Amino acid sequence: MAANYAPKHFNITFPQEYVAHVEINRPNQLNAFFEAMWIELGRIFNQLSVDPAVRAIIISGAGEKAFTAGLDVKAASSGLLSDTTSDADPARKAVHLRRNVTSFQDCVSTLEKCEKPVIVVMHGFSLGLAIDLSSAADVRFCAKNTKFAVKEVDIGLAADVGTLSRLPKIVGNFGWVKDVALTARLFGAEEALSVGFVSRVFDSKQEAIVGATELAGLIASKSPIAVQGTKELLNWSRDHTVQDGLRYTTIWNSAALQTKDVSAALLSGIQKRKPTFEKL
Repeated sequence: MAANYAPKHFNITFPQEYVAHVEINRPNQLNAFFEAMWIELGRIFNQLSVDPAVRAIIISGAGEKAFTAGLDVKAASSGLLSDTTSDADPARKAVHLRRNVTSFQDCVSTLEKCEKPVIVVMHGFSLGLAIDLSSAADVRFCAKNTKFAVKEVDIGLAADVGTLSRLPKIVGNFGWVKDVALTARLFGAEEALSVGFVSRVFDSKQEAIVGATELAGLIASKSPIAVQGTKELLNWSRDHTVQDGLRYTTIWNSAALQTKDVSAALLSGIQKRKPTFEKL
């Protein structure tokens, strides 16, 4: 059994062995985030990252209307986006704002830094922060009713917690990213699939959850040493040259190749049986 979790704004379940499902649980507010939620999200993913009973993670949104409508602007207006026209020194205000934004970025980045692969399932409204969160995940699925938008220009700011840094590298098309980021226009599941933002589109949220659970179960059946290394090396190579990636792979695998998982996997293939691997 996985470690004890006591989330306030999320549901955490374990649909099968080694698979965790994190559900954003604020459906009456379209799963919109306020500060306490993203802090809790970061704590959850940091805990899941080192939980030996977890090897793959799904994240989705409760209810039928939205994965998340993004930032709760009403709550943020008295917090992160509060008025900065007071007589306080502008440089000092900037320091405090920078700290807040960095903290927000760090919480979203826990999905990317998590040692376990993260599969996001989007449906309904998936706006603003939804793009930040899903861009930090490893695999993106969605229902065909999903409505996406990089929404931040509509509230007077540039997206600042990951979309503008990650989305161009995911889809490999700067023109398309500028199109959706500069206009905040809605785009649908088929367009998201056509540019490579999502890898699969399902008829419904429920079918997408089933698909994500099957994929998470398949990943969880593999060597956790191999899976962790693969995620780490892919993320590293995305941001470095090929030569840097090769060198880092050499260093990483000089330790990882000493695992007993290699012989266990090879023998199971020869003996035509399902391999089992120790917890990590």
